[in-house]
Amino acid sequence: MIITISGSPGSGKSSVGKIIAKKLGYTFLSIGDLRGKIAIDKGITIDELNKIGEKENWPDKLTDDYQRELAKTHDNFVVEGRMSFYFIPQSFKIFLTADKAIAAKRVLQNRKDREDEGYIASPEEAEQKIKLRVESDKLRYQKYYGVDYTDPKHYDFVLDTTLPSAEEVSAAILDKITKKQ
Repeated sequence: MIITISGSPGSGKSSVGKIIAKKLGYTFLSIGDLRGKIAIDKGITIDELNKIGEKENWPDKLTDDYQRELAKTHDNFVVEGRMSFYFIPQSFKIFLTADKAIAAKRVLQNRKDREDEGYIASPEEAEQKIKLRVESDKLRYQKYYGVDYTDPKHYDFVLDTTLPSAEEVSAAILDKITKKQ
């Protein structure tokens, strides 16, 4: 089984994905981390890479093609990525949302560990960066694929992660997967 997790920045995609992968004995992959590595290798931030992606398709094509190939050759993994549901249609597709202020606090907390993200001084700045990131993502994915990744109709399960812990969200997802099988 392949599980894809999409959602907005700060919704807990990576935290939840890692927990689910560990509980199932699956491999966890983060397309965001892969894009971050591409940005670092180019000497730019992820936001700068996304801006390039609004005009040129190579930044997205690298990770998009990687996901398509991965799904052809591997099974039993959890992948976190905004468009993973699209490139791996046979997956169990999850979308996570969170209150903007809570998401901003989470992003701010996690930024100190990511050199591809750039410095953010406050929760308000984090909230603004999230807004810009989502706008850029939606623009690129609409332009290249004609898809709005935030539309719930694309997913098997949509959860609001504002209040529950990552453990509770993971348990709800695993319960849903078990019932589906």
